[in-house]
Amino acid sequence: MPELRVCVDVDDLERGIAFYTQALELKVGRRFGTTGAELLGASAPIDILAKPAGSPATASAPAVRDYRRHWTPVHLDFVVTDISAAVQRAQALGAKVEQDIKEQAWGRIALLADPFGHGFCLLEFKGRGYDEVAGP
Repeated sequence: MPELRVCVDVDDLERGIAFYTQALELKVGRRFGTTGAELLGASAPIDILAKPAGSPATASAPAVRDYRRHWTPVHLDFVVTDISAAVQRAQALGAKVEQDIKEQAWGRIALLADPFGHGFCLLEFKGRGYDEVAGP
């Protein structure tokens, strides 16, 4: 089975490390010189990679990195035990709340954007989590 690693581009490595370690209580694992760091404590390692704004997103695509709020169909969900505290921490570190905490059959959810324009969700499960709404 392949190993999953999540990569998050940021325009400032130290600010990226500070946000994710403080807001989501992750820990720095390895550092990759001055251009990257591995964060541990989630289900998969998260690599924070310094990529300057305006740099090419890929070798062949015309898109360039832009750290204003952007949308992508891929985002990160972080399961927390106290969603209210996690939202407050994230906001204090520069995240923007895009949808306040909402109740669901499986728990609670808040939608945010990190200081680098990436969307992410905070989830707080109740009972059996997603199994509250999953079939038998």
